[in-house]
Amino acid sequence: MKKIIYGILISLFFVSSFQAQQQNSKNRTNKDNTIQAPPKLIVGIVVDQMRYDYLTRFYDKYGDGGFKRMVNEGFNCKNNHFNYVPTYTAPGHTSVYTGTTPKYHGIIGNNWYDKEIKSSVYCAGDDSVESVGTEHKAGQMSPHRMKTTTFADENRLFTQMRGKTIGIALKDRGAILPAGHTANAAYWFHGADEGRWISSTFYMAELPKWVQNFNNSNQVESYFKEWNTLYDISTYTESAPDHNTFEGGFKGKETATFPYDLGALKDQNGGYEILKATPFGNNITTDFALAAIEGEALGQDEFTDVLAISYSSPDYVGHNFGVSSKEVQDTYLRLDKDLERLFKGLDAKVGKGNYTVFLTADHAAVEVPSYLKSLKIPAGYFDSRAFREKVYAFMKTTFKADELIENISNNQIFLNRSKLYEMGLKLEDVQQTIINEIITYEHIDKAYSGMSMTQTSFTTGIEELIQNGFNQKRSGDVIYVYDPAVLSYSLTGSSHGSSFNYDTHVPLLLFGNGIKHGQSLKKTHITDIAPTISAILGISFPNAATGQPLEFVLE
Repeated sequence: MKKIIYGILISLFFVSSFQAQQQNSKNRTNKDNTIQAPPKLIVGIVVDQMRYDYLTRFYDKYGDGGFKRMVNEGFNCKNNHFNYVPTYTAPGHTSVYTGTTPKYHGIIGNNWYDKEIKSSVYCAGDDSVESVGTEHKAGQMSPHRMKTTTFADENRLFTQMRGKTIGIALKDRGAILPAGHTANAAYWFHGADEGRWISSTFYMAELPKWVQNFNNSNQVESYFKEWNTLYDISTYTESAPDHNTFEGGFKGKETATFPYDLGALKDQNGGYEILKATPFGNNITTDFALAAIEGEALGQDEFTDVLAISYSSPDYVGHNFGVSSKEVQDTYLRLDKDLERLFKGLDAKVGKGNYTVFLTADHAAVEVPSYLKSLKIPAGYFDSRAFREKVYAFMKTTFKADELIENISNNQIFLNRSKLYEMGLKLEDVQQTIINEIITYEHIDKAYSGMSMTQTSFTTGIEELIQNGFNQKRSGDVIYVYDPAVLSYSLTGSSHGSSFNYDTHVPLLLFGNGIKHGQSLKKTHITDIAPTISAILGISFPNAATGQPLEFVLE
């Protein structure tokens, strides 16, 4: 009898062990399937001109469904930076989605001097395509100047073009460059006298019906209303007094103070263009993004789709009013509501756990220099016109010749190499001569030759960032750097573009499918985003990616 009982116990033990092994195997399979079965939709959000401290400074005023939801449910990379200069809109959006820097992807600015055609070019301008949705030239755009793929391109290739990509932004470059070369569509907002979402023949012959329906509705017109603060202005203690001398404002209104009657101001401020420079531009973007999710059936099949959204309005507001303005604070409090509305739409249409979102920025911004000066913090303004005149005069005096400089733009000097060769001048010597001269000028902190950028490998400091932004075929012969908190700009409002922390430190929040809950002060770079999303999807990295997957954010 004892042998029988013993045998039964042994049998139960083996059955129990087998069941446990099966369950463990099942768990591993589920985990593996989570890796292999990607989210149905990737939503990339780039906020145009968002400093990291906008997340922390206004945090207590945010609701639970926007920024806080991303922090509370997802991962917060607190020390996320750009690893190149210039920190402008076009290079920023491109670097986020390609996982590399202008050194490789070629988008070295919003505009730049083209050394081959001897003329300035726009990052997305393309005369070979036609506008769709408007008769204006505003639609003659494509990503043809971007040399590399985005993770959206790689997803299209991986899914044999079954996974969709849609790019949306008020700014053309904010929609086109992230969406990549293979996008189903990119849409941008043409203001002026139309107020319509448009595209180009690079993507389509005519606008889809859902876009036409949106344009024909009165949704955009409904935002010609009063812009006042979302909450009582007295509670906006995180920003400067509303009435000050450091803000620009709108034509037709004497002071840059709340409220703003947009219906009354629109005729003097570009018609529909004024909406871009208010939080209502973010509302319009969210309205259209939700319409795109519905109209394109994003996230509704087994092939991952990509929705690239850029919120352009914070940049317009920041340029006009400056970092510490109540207008900027109100813009972010309202953007928080837009994010909540977007996430609720995703929950309803795609389903919680079926999508992954990241949020970052294309650059940050410096405090208004005149405001900093009023507080005795070193800051100032650079006179670009006087600089050009002085450099041209120096070259004529030194080399006894005109036309040695072809262009000065984006803190770069482009030399006429044919003229140098004709005169028997050595390129490297001329570059160094210019450096020795301009380094003595007020507000010029550093200067480097294009030759040094190609012959020396920099691994630290501003020099590394300049080199990461230097494209050998497209960049200039001399690159110069302003002192900290110095701008070539108006005395009101603010801007960006430098390698200093106030321009490079931006948020990186991730949440949804495949993302852990947590936070880290480990330094991350904007170029790490695309490889991380590629790792979640199990696809090839963008073809020139230099960033690394952020393994610590992944489940």
